[in-house]
Amino acid sequence: MTTRTAAQRRAEARTVHQDAFALCPTNRLLARLGEKWVAVVLKELADGPRRYGELARSIAGASQKMLTESLRRLERDGLLTRTLVPGVPARVDYALTPLGLSLLPVLDELGRWAEENTAHMDRARSAYDAAQDAPSGPATTSG
Repeated sequence: MTTRTAAQRRAEARTVHQDAFALCPTNRLLARLGEKWVAVVLKELADGPRRYGELARSIAGASQKMLTESLRRLERDGLLTRTLVPGVPARVDYALTPLGLSLLPVLDELGRWAEENTAHMDRARSAYDAAQDAPSGPATTSG
């Protein structure tokens, strides 16, 4: 019987936790939605298919490389489709799949929550930071 040190047991527990975290469906979805431009792309496609050029113009802050990578990951995840439309010049259209469309109410609710609660979070953050910056010393009460 081999004896493991406390550090080995902690490392093994950490590995088990990280593996479970990586497989958690909620964490996987939040990681995808948290990627830059993903939520914006999904919102842009909410009203129907868009050409690549239209998306690039409406998401002006995204570089061509980042927009293309985001679109590819969303296509790989089954959230949107990419359709090559023959012609001169050929064009590429992107559209949400039924799976992608089913995600829109979740994004809307998340956005609503953020609009209603971000100010509360900002105030809490400011209060916390102020408390951290306050000089610490023995607490005194006058009476």
